[in-house]
Amino acid sequence: MTENRCYRTVALGLVAVPETAPATLYSLFEVFASVGTTWEELTGKPAGEVRMRPAIVAEQGQLMRCGLGAPVLPDATFDCAPAFDVVLVPDMLVEPGMDPRGKWPAAAEWVRTQYLGGAIVGSVCTGGLLLAEAGVLNDLEATSHWGVVPLFRQLYPRVRLEPEKVLALTGAEHRIITAGGAASWVELALYLIARFCGQEEAVRSSKVFLLGDRSEGQLPFAAMIRPRGHTDAIIDRCQVWIAEHYEVPNPVARMADHSGLTPRTFKRRFQAATGYTPIEYVQTLRIEEAKQLLEATDLQTDQISTEVGYDDPASFRRLFKRITGITPARYRQRFRSIAPQQNKTLGKG
Repeated sequence: MTENRCYRTVALGLVAVPETAPATLYSLFEVFASVGTTWEELTGKPAGEVRMRPAIVAEQGQLMRCGLGAPVLPDATFDCAPAFDVVLVPDMLVEPGMDPRGKWPAAAEWVRTQYLGGAIVGSVCTGGLLLAEAGVLNDLEATSHWGVVPLFRQLYPRVRLEPEKVLALTGAEHRIITAGGAASWVELALYLIARFCGQEEAVRSSKVFLLGDRSEGQLPFAAMIRPRGHTDAIIDRCQVWIAEHYEVPNPVARMADHSGLTPRTFKRRFQAATGYTPIEYVQTLRIEEAKQLLEATDLQTDQISTEVGYDDPASFRRLFKRITGITPARYRQRFRSIAPQQNKTLGKG
């Protein structure tokens, strides 16, 4: 059970001011709060040993209205919030002609204090204006939404703005991270998950929330769902056995032999207990292992085919595409490219 395991926790502070766009604020909160836990709930497989704990921080502790009138109840205030590992400023609704100078003094001072205390600080889209107000972007590279480039260059000339970038990592140890347009919160979130929790956890989060390129549909993101619970001890024993021997020849026949049941009875009881036919179950296990090898190793597809129990690479490729919607090569390309800029895992313990 996940509650009996010990995890290292990464604390993230999400800054809320009256102009904060609620979509990004709550999207960041949900994705970070779900790291590890949702994957285990969906698949039954253990996730990593790091969890992320987001908190919304604002000037006042009572219910407030942010951009478009969305309600926000902060978890902490600037004058009593703890030290965070990461502080992020979501995008803000910037009206034409708005002058941001001096607009968020308490938030800017708090962000600057957190940064000087060792926190990584970042922004999404127009949230970079608050980082500029805090003075942490002076003489450093940054990115933001193309629509505020003139405002940035007029009011914050010391910021080396590079609006062509989706994600800009800068400062000592890349402790300042700015993201471009509002939707680039996705790249920022996956980068931070990979940085603190590892590449594999970032891939899991991508699959859970379908973060990234969805032009090829949902199948590339899908994973084997946790088999439903049952009380058939014989089938449970077979599931344990096949999890360790999925690559053997004739796996369904071998499972039936292991069960001690007739082949027909075994197939009927297996599907009744798990919701999968035996061959569907084996194929799904094999493809899940192939995905892991594609994500984490440089093995050639033919080698992976053999590793997971298929002597005919062409048959393996056809099955892989039928289940995932894409070829093994395309799958590797998609998920090896998630958060490619991450450094080794960092954190305060």
